[in-house]
Amino acid sequence: MTSNIHRKFLNLVPLTMPTNYRNQSYSKIRKDCISKGVLFEDPEFPANNKSLFNSKIDNEIEWKRPKELCRVPKLVVEGVSCDDLNQGDLGNTWFVTACSSLAQEPKLWQKVVTNHKDQEWDDKNLYAGIFKFLFWRFGDWIEVVIDDRLPTKNGNLVFCHSKSRNEFWSALLEKAYAKMYGDYESLESGTVADSLVDFTSGVSEKLETVKLKATLSDPESSNALFTKLCDAKENRALMTCNIQCVKEEVGKYTDKGLVLGHGYNITDVKSITVSRSLQGTIGSSMLYLVRLFNPWGSREWNGAWSDSSEEWKRVAPQQWEKMGVKFQQEGEFWMSFEDLLNHFTAIDICHFVNTSFFSIKKTWAEAILHSEWHHNGRNGGGVVNAPSFLGNPQFLFDINGISDKVMISLEQHDIHPDRQTFGQNLNTIGFHIMKVEENRKYRVHILGQMMFSSEYCKTRSVFGETTLPKGRYVIIPTTAEQGCTGRFMLRLYTGSSASAGELTKEGPTRGCPCLKKHVMVTTITVISVDGLELPSTAKSKESLDPMITIKCEGESIKSNHHTNTTSATYNITGTFYRKKPELPIIVEIENHNVLVNDFLAEGRVDEHGNEAGKEIKCKLYGRKKEAEQVKPGTLSVFIRSSFDLTSL
Repeated sequence: MTSNIHRKFLNLVPLTMPTNYRNQSYSKIRKDCISKGVLFEDPEFPANNKSLFNSKIDNEIEWKRPKELCRVPKLVVEGVSCDDLNQGDLGNTWFVTACSSLAQEPKLWQKVVTNHKDQEWDDKNLYAGIFKFLFWRFGDWIEVVIDDRLPTKNGNLVFCHSKSRNEFWSALLEKAYAKMYGDYESLESGTVADSLVDFTSGVSEKLETVKLKATLSDPESSNALFTKLCDAKENRALMTCNIQCVKEEVGKYTDKGLVLGHGYNITDVKSITVSRSLQGTIGSSMLYLVRLFNPWGSREWNGAWSDSSEEWKRVAPQQWEKMGVKFQQEGEFWMSFEDLLNHFTAIDICHFVNTSFFSIKKTWAEAILHSEWHHNGRNGGGVVNAPSFLGNPQFLFDINGISDKVMISLEQHDIHPDRQTFGQNLNTIGFHIMKVEENRKYRVHILGQMMFSSEYCKTRSVFGETTLPKGRYVIIPTTAEQGCTGRFMLRLYTGSSASAGELTKEGPTRGCPCLKKHVMVTTITVISVDGLELPSTAKSKESLDPMITIKCEGESIKSNHHTNTTSATYNITGTFYRKKPELPIIVEIENHNVLVNDFLAEGRVDEHGNEAGKEIKCKLYGRKKEAEQVKPGTLSVFIRSSFDLTSL
């Protein structure tokens, strides 16, 4: 497998200084506590029941500092490992899975548990009982500080904790995360994917295997999905999978040894061409394997490719290692790609598409855009043909090359504005991409050609990717139902600068009263030109390579050229706001040359059509002295116009 994206974890430090959450500065608080000889007690997240739960009270919990729980507390004991963690009493298995996944990449972990060596306990009376962590929230890194008082019962940590009794990074990280979301109880309803985005600034993509299997009977689709996983692994994306179930079944085992409701880390993906000498022994010419890590204990998968299965016995361990099929840590196991899809219900991928993570093999332009669905005409719902649909927020971008891959992540805010309640009141969201006119600069009022539609999900983020030809496009993020409200962020990645931005104006505004105002809006599509001839005056070329330019009141739109043809289809569209509608729109046709193009003819479109539109054919003429001379060929256009400047 090859990938057009290659990731390097080089510089994970934010380009701008992180924002202090609730205006709490770690350095100032720490310095003040040391000067006074006291340990920090966080007034913003006090050691009481309000910080624990929003729906119950537990009077048995005592808040204790690590030095009250062990003699020599440490943030990290003998390095960070994927199998460091225990869940505790809180039902946030997703958080433990996310921490385990984060621990696979030490540099990512060090970004979240920032300056961890400087935060270690010391013997120089410089310890102040304060810790800081970095999280990425909707375009910004924020620094969250906490005190080190942790919930305990009978001298043991209640919630997430490390397997080493004197290691506290996971318990403190969980507390900082709980502070950001309001309380510990709110962490019961999160997802691995969202947490990894908060940890890394990555882009989340969820793959539901039930939906995938419906399309994977086609070998091409199956290969495309496996290639996606291979590319994600090569790009060092963080991947997890799980078996979704009802709350009462979380933690139970399947007959194949997999834990329901718990997440597994995908640590390797292999497409292996088996050498001819081994094909008879192995029984296949190709192997499609996935390696998983179970952070929940020693029990593992017992199906095909499990530790004691027949598959391993067919060739020597050295042969498997030569083929790249090997283990790196305890708790890892292999399974076939087919079994992965059959036994797990969801695969989450945290992609890293921040341009600073890429090598020179591929660069991406990133646009981060913020907006909201609100009652002031910007929440039209997700039904494309509904009259309200184009009332949603609209974002414009360009594809400048012949074609380009586009990746989009729509992410809604997941904390209720009135009370910090994690994951509550999420909208069902999705987005559409629509082709628009080449010169579109105001909001769209008539549906264009739909090029891509995402799934609609009641999740924090929805991801989509597609390939688009050159042109101008509008992304329309929506909620499924009309009338929903909420803030969101749109992240757009393209191969070159896309000049992305939100369309907010309905049309041109009137400027100086002394200037003539716009009175008509016209949308014209040049469909085709037919029957052209190369003039005898053409410069140094025998082939006819026609291109067109649409001109209206000083504004122009150029097409690409076609090669060696007397007839060409363009379907290029422009919208013009006109002060002088009595003047025709000119469609100039030229023969493309390297230096100077040959003028062939021009069409003069003096009909306006109407709001419904009209297809017309125009004769072609010369210009200047030959302005009345009819030239060979015919121009076909579709034109629509309105005196209401906000109707097209």
